[in-house]
Amino acid sequence: MNKVGRLIPACALPLGLPGCMTVEQGAGRRPLAPGDVYIAMGSSFAAGPGVSKSADTPPTRCARSIDNYAHQLARKKGLRLIDVSCSAATTAHLLGPWSELPPQLDALTPDTSLITATIGGNDVGYIGGVMAASCQAINGKACMTVPEPTEQKWQKLEADMRKLLAEMRRRAPNARIILVDYPTVLPDHGQCAAAPLSPEQADRSRMIATRLAGLTAKVARDAGAEILTASSLSRGHDACAADPWMNGFIKATGRASFAPYHPNLAGMTAVADALERMTSKSLSR
Repeated sequence: MNKVGRLIPACALPLGLPGCMTVEQGAGRRPLAPGDVYIAMGSSFAAGPGVSKSADTPPTRCARSIDNYAHQLARKKGLRLIDVSCSAATTAHLLGPWSELPPQLDALTPDTSLITATIGGNDVGYIGGVMAASCQAINGKACMTVPEPTEQKWQKLEADMRKLLAEMRRRAPNARIILVDYPTVLPDHGQCAAAPLSPEQADRSRMIATRLAGLTAKVARDAGAEILTASSLSRGHDACAADPWMNGFIKATGRASFAPYHPNLAGMTAVADALERMTSKSLSR
């Protein structure tokens, strides 16, 4: 086993997107090969509720899709996938048990070659807040209550994400760790019929999204993990776009399944394709 050495920067984000990722020297150097063990973690933006059919028989409350980005990537590269992502999960559910579910971290083993995770949005009420605001805009009253994230919540999220990455490295010392941040939900400015929000509510949601993306990148960089900035990759494909990778609040006619303000099949495929490009390359030593 190679020893983990100093941290080295590698500006190699897919599609020429701006930004830098930092990786641990000696960890996860080679491209992935068929048969490698891949552990997928995270919340609903990883699980893929409403994206084609269930990956589990019978379906579970985690609502994992057979076409979420992890399953698509595993098929493309012939990886041995263990998908423990779960809708509504917070960082606490990766670090510890959740009712009948063990900690998502328990899926890791020393022979793990790849770990991906999309997490943090539920810790700060990101998508729940957008959904509550849209419901209020349509019905004229709050359908649910999602408080604004406090500074204490943001600080706890950062601390928990740091614990999470440290534990990933301890349990799977040779794995490539890639954090996938949340794809863009709303356009840079304005609203649309698919995303019924007041200007103030839309701006508030954008601010949470921006801060979450920045926190995710910072934690990944400090921990020597890689970052796939799906937030940048998906810009121009928000819920209001002509070619959306994100569902709006209202279910489209003819859709058999649907999760408001969550990635659709095109969005999951775009992330899977970007991950395939990232994991097909060795990282420079």
